[in-house]
Amino acid sequence: MDLSIYDNSDFDRGAPRWKEALWALARWIFFQNALPWPSSLRVALLEMFGAKMGQRVIIRANVNISFPWRLHVGDHVWIGEDVGILSLAQVTIESNVCVSQRAYLCTGNHDFRRADFKLKTAPITVRTGGWVAAMAFIGPDVEIGAGSVVSAGSVVLENVPASVLVQGNPARVVSAIDRETAF
Repeated sequence: MDLSIYDNSDFDRGAPRWKEALWALARWIFFQNALPWPSSLRVALLEMFGAKMGQRVIIRANVNISFPWRLHVGDHVWIGEDVGILSLAQVTIESNVCVSQRAYLCTGNHDFRRADFKLKTAPITVRTGGWVAAMAFIGPDVEIGAGSVVSAGSVVLENVPASVLVQGNPARVVSAIDRETAF
């Protein structure tokens, strides 16, 4: 690769620079620190910047969301401490989802086969009832199926079917989840 020819001037940031600058300030004050700001305030700020937010969403400290105008969150969602959401493309987190501490949802990558290291972006979706456990990585163009669990520290680079447990690097299905007979 030759980074001297890298150019992402065609990337659509989704908002004017002034809005992005205001978001950076709000993110620094209300999100990226250990202060116990109420989740309702964080949700309201995200909505002010264009995120679509459901009811009873919990957002913990040190959460880093790059572009809130590309974020859609359902009802009863928990986003844990130190979660990173690189929303260069749409990120959809449906209802009753837990994204645990230090998980990273990354919608961007680079084409290492090209000399210019071209930026590539693609959406991420976490379907209803999913759990992305601590320190998991979810890559671009991935959908986590409804009711599925991504085990702690896993690296998910491909779609995950519904109602399964995946783990590892790269993440692989290790078992089906049958919640009707779990207890």
